[in-house]
Amino acid sequence: MKEDRPGLVILTGPTAVGKSELSVALAGRIGGEIISADSMQVYRHMDIGSAKIRPEQMGGIVHHLIDVLEPTEEFNVVSFQRLARMAVKEIYERGHIPIVVGGTGFYIQALLYDIDFTENDEDTALRARLEQIAATQGSEALYEHLRRIDPASCKSIHAHNVKRVIRAIEFYEKTGMKISEHNKRQRERISPYNFAYFVLNDDRDRLYRKIEARIDLMMEQGLLEEVSALAAAGCTRDMVSMQGLGYKELLDYLDHRISLEEAVYTLKRDTRHFAKRQLTWFRRERDVLWINKPEYDYDDARILYDILEILYEKKIL
Repeated sequence: MKEDRPGLVILTGPTAVGKSELSVALAGRIGGEIISADSMQVYRHMDIGSAKIRPEQMGGIVHHLIDVLEPTEEFNVVSFQRLARMAVKEIYERGHIPIVVGGTGFYIQALLYDIDFTENDEDTALRARLEQIAATQGSEALYEHLRRIDPASCKSIHAHNVKRVIRAIEFYEKTGMKISEHNKRQRERISPYNFAYFVLNDDRDRLYRKIEARIDLMMEQGLLEEVSALAAAGCTRDMVSMQGLGYKELLDYLDHRISLEEAVYTLKRDTRHFAKRQLTWFRRERDVLWINKPEYDYDDARILYDILEILYEKKIL
């Protein structure tokens, strides 16, 4: 490396924008290994709904944090940060460059700025009480409480993400500090890496069409059967893994709450909304380099060339 800080490449963007294919091509050019920053691809047996990259698509590139947990295990930003740090260390030891690829901005931020998530977790009584409120009064009741104490955090936390809502309330109750203020301070930290943070983006209408086409393909490939098998194996909707897009909607169908047509419609709508929230997150991040595909006439070779030029300029290569 040509700088004191070790090099790190980030390639992110909204769902269905084409990150996986570009990341494999990039890794092949720079001697990189890929670390998945995806909250679902970490799980085994959850291949179709997570749009998990298949072995034959990896081009011989080593991929980390894919298929490392069972669906019954919990995965969150703290566990991602721990596993990703270990992967980064191994990659450096082999003389390679880590490329973080995925659409979970909070995970990327946690690794990039070495965010400190230390807090007092010994007392679980408050968490249990908040979980009981969510179970009896609904997630919206908790979300409204969060809105009263920390409205800024509601801009980045979705009402249906009960675990993050609970964590934000719990953090405030235990520390007296709003988690939005804590996160802001953490984001202002200096990264331990010499990094390049690329966000791959596309025209909105084209992206939405790709999202809907991908979901249609998932259904053809057997997404319903995948969710049915997970349910039969004992996976329930209260598990972190089963709260992912594609899984919770089809669980509603299997539980006779909605029709299959409604489940697919909801999945497409919520995935579009998810892509919009992803882009909102990346626009708030600093030091981001936007790669807008229409500006390159969708020529991946030109995109790759510019990325390589930037990596040389930043002395990562």
